Amino acid sequence: MKFKIRHEMKGRLRVHIVQEHKMTYEEADTLLFYLQNCKYVTFAKVYDRTGDAVIAYIGERENILSLLRAFHYQAVTVPDGLIENSGRDLNHQFEERLLMRIVFHYARKWLLPAPLTACYTVAASLKYLVQGLKSLWNRRIEVSVLDATAIGVSVVRKDYKTASSVMFLLGIGELLEDWTHKRSVDDLARTLSLNVSKVWKKSEGGEVLVPIDRIVPGDEVVIHMGNVIPFDGTVVSGEAMVNQSSLTGESVPVRRAEGNTVYAGTVLEEGELTLSVMETSGESRFEKIVTMIEESEKLKSSLESKAEHLADRLVPYTLGGTVLAYLLTRNTTKALSVLMVDFSCALKLAMPISVLSAIREAGLHNITVKGGKFLEAVAEADTIVFDKTGTLTKARPTVAEVISFNGEEPDELLRVAACLEEHFPHSMAKAVVEAAERKELLHEEMHAKVEYIVAHGISTYIGEKKAVIGSYHFVFEDEGCQIPVGKEEEFKKLPLEYSHLYLAIDGRLAAVICIEDPLREEAEAVVNSLRCAGIRNIVMMTGDSERTAKAIAEKVGVDHYFSEVLPEDKAGFVEKEKEAGRKVIMIGDGINDSPALSAADVGIAISDGAEIAREIADITIGADDLYSVVTLKLISDGLMKRIRKNYRLIVGFNTGLIGLGVTGVITPTTSALLHNTSTLGIGLNSMKNLLD
Repeated sequence: MKFKIRHEMKGRLRVHIVQEHKMTYEEADTLLFYLQNCKYVTFAKVYDRTGDAVIAYIGERENILSLLRAFHYQAVTVPDGLIENSGRDLNHQFEERLLMRIVFHYARKWLLPAPLTACYTVAASLKYLVQGLKSLWNRRIEVSVLDATAIGVSVVRKDYKTASSVMFLLGIGELLEDWTHKRSVDDLARTLSLNVSKVWKKSEGGEVLVPIDRIVPGDEVVIHMGNVIPFDGTVVSGEAMVNQSSLTGESVPVRRAEGNTVYAGTVLEEGELTLSVMETSGESRFEKIVTMIEESEKLKSSLESKAEHLADRLVPYTLGGTVLAYLLTRNTTKALSVLMVDFSCALKLAMPISVLSAIREAGLHNITVKGGKFLEAVAEADTIVFDKTGTLTKARPTVAEVISFNGEEPDELLRVAACLEEHFPHSMAKAVVEAAERKELLHEEMHAKVEYIVAHGISTYIGEKKAVIGSYHFVFEDEGCQIPVGKEEEFKKLPLEYSHLYLAIDGRLAAVICIEDPLREEAEAVVNSLRCAGIRNIVMMTGDSERTAKAIAEKVGVDHYFSEVLPEDKAGFVEKEKEAGRKVIMIGDGINDSPALSAADVGIAISDGAEIAREIADITIGADDLYSVVTLKLISDGLMKRIRKNYRLIVGFNTGLIGLGVTGVITPTTSALLHNTSTLGIGLNSMKNLLD
């Protein structure tokens, strides 16, 4: 590609792309995607109107120049949906509408004769008058009543200039508010929608993992236990229990078998299904997220809702202030100055945009938040409960040692364990399977149908002998297995630093598989940071033994820990804390964490954990860095501070405008201009990032 360097300084270039035609939106987004995915580029912005690009970089200048020389639009593969939903077209549409409105207003003002201007103003005012009368008819005194009163009084006084200016400023304000809100929604939806998911497609050769956007109606996809169903479809084989609460509100999962219909967004809790996909178009992740953001009132924070209710309640006071100003001064102009100012516009714009912007910013840190109320709850939380495995510890545990208790070779016992565990996608099961694969311990199915008992373990038969594998509680207490005679001392000396998976055959302990699930390097620092951020009670809960739990708790530095807990124990603890008046955050990654995630004020799931946990959770964080929890807390605290600051600023500034209007310092038109300008300024400031 040919380009010219317009401006240059150390670590920064502004270049002009030389091409025969004007740069299109698609070309601008393609170039931006190309630049942003270069490891040397720290910041990039592309201006489609001028064909320029600003690039901030690290390393050698020649690296960037070579990058630009090698660029061709056709050679860049852009992810599906990125160009269509980039927001560039939206911005240009609003810019054109704004420009046309300004040109039309001043052209009419300068070119039309006064009588025609008056007729146009009266005709244009009818829209605002009708809206005001509708509000009064519905017994609501809202902002539309203020607007209608101000415009109506000006028309009655034949002050067409003031009426026209007020309508022009209101129109500009509405346009800018609409643009600001849509931009915030699109920014957020774009952040969330680019998380590409995959699905198992059934083919002649078996199951193939493919991107979800490659599925077309008629394809058959396999849904495994614990996964979200991504499409509406008809069951062609299999039997399962499906949780449809997200659609129907049913608290109990329903049975689905061949011939039944299942719906996108529901969760397969038990069993396995093969679906024939019915529909994929028109229900993109982007569209669903936009709909969720725009329509779901239940996701608003209480502060956000209070701001909206307060805004409506302030309207009668503004009207009363207008009447009072007229009675005291007998000056219509001063009274109109009060009428031109209302608190509700800024409150209704700034509060939602602050929340949307915070959710978008969280997305930049690989944190997906499903609603503003959850950020508020994080800011207010004083208790946080961590699951251990996959949360405080790394997501991929490994087998450190296999200790035989029945005289068989450890590798043979590992082979048996892998044969059982390969059917279930739990992190410890994966560790066993991977350990067997590394040792090339191949096997044929040697057991009957396996039964998976959530948070306990696996039960099956090998020949005539019952085989179980799982936790201490499951193997020894539930199943009543025994330690072989003479092996008691060896059992007591099991290494404490490992988690233990117990394999028993025919009622006797056959092996203990020592699972090394090392702590995340940042775990202790994260706990300390959360404590500094205001979390007073930090708890760890795990299904592991008391010995393992105690060792991990001491290393991390939590306030309390609980071992050998079941899913209902975690949920029960959360409920008790809430009953005691505490705000509780629960963080987990597995199917067994789902009840507690649902019960907590805020449920946070790890992104590579079980899909059912991610579906139930209110917030999802990236798996590669637990510091995301601290970042989330800082964003939430910053959001609450911004909302309170915006409230004080809106009330203070608009009260000042009312005072200036009543004293005659400013005219109604100036009052309306300053009010709308401040509303837009506060809205734009609310879109800024909360963290540096």
